[in-house]
Amino acid sequence: MEAAQQRSKEIHMTSPVTVIGLGPMGATMARTFLANGHPTTVWNRTASKAAPLVEQGATLAATMADALAASELVVISQTDYQAMYDSIGDADVKGRVLVNLSSGSPDELRRAGDWARDHGADLLTGGVMVPPPGIGQPGSYVFYSGPEAVLDRHRATLAGLGDTTFVGTDPGLSMLYYQSQLYLFWSTLVSYMHAVALLGTAGVSAQQFRPFASGTLEALTGDGPMGFLRILTEEIDAGTFPGGANSLRMQAVGADHVVEASREAGIDDAGPLALRDLFRRAVDAGHGADGLSSVIDAIRRPRREGGT
Repeated sequence: MEAAQQRSKEIHMTSPVTVIGLGPMGATMARTFLANGHPTTVWNRTASKAAPLVEQGATLAATMADALAASELVVISQTDYQAMYDSIGDADVKGRVLVNLSSGSPDELRRAGDWARDHGADLLTGGVMVPPPGIGQPGSYVFYSGPEAVLDRHRATLAGLGDTTFVGTDPGLSMLYYQSQLYLFWSTLVSYMHAVALLGTAGVSAQQFRPFASGTLEALTGDGPMGFLRILTEEIDAGTFPGGANSLRMQAVGADHVVEASREAGIDDAGPLALRDLFRRAVDAGHGADGLSSVIDAIRRPRREGGT
């Protein structure tokens, strides 16, 4: 049994891979596959970008047909899903496992899954949760969705890029996870920059503020009284939004003050204003006496143009 598992591992460690798209992400993936011992074929619309990889042992495919013929496993890292269609064109993808790690909308990924099936291929969609330098490094991971059996067949190879985190068979689900994480990442860091800008008008440096911001972020993910990530998660899943001594109406007033402070400081107020308006909509919908978690109802019921 152990000998069979070792042989399977060795096969995966030397199985060929084709990488389509050699931007910063795709080129790093190709280098990672090469470093892990995989014969790696590459294709890029601008062929000259492949030169450094060819020097490291990659094979440059002259045509898309050659690229697809070189490997069952084809990893795609391009600007968007339309780039995949444009690049592949009329080339035969039958029997191939297309692992598209490009960005797109969830419905776009679902349509791509249908397209792949119609052409005799399997599609795994993915969202890479690290920047290019993090590929294959400790802590790196990739959300995958699509046919799980297909992922399992190539999991050992793909694991070289990062932990293979399977989230479901719906091809759009990996992108929902990816974009949810991106939104959390961006909004957290942009709110930090807004806080730094606000304090900066009083001569406080970012370095002076950073320990306080760090403490808040750590507390939010902890189990103490400020552990609101856990608290909100439990309340949202339970559908109950206790307000107690910290009602949303009171927090909406506080959000108003952040808008006023931003305007007085002469900095951009778009972010605080959007937050304040979201709080107000939740209060107007009847959640004034509830807690912060009740804002989820306003998010789930977006304001329509020309309406409320």
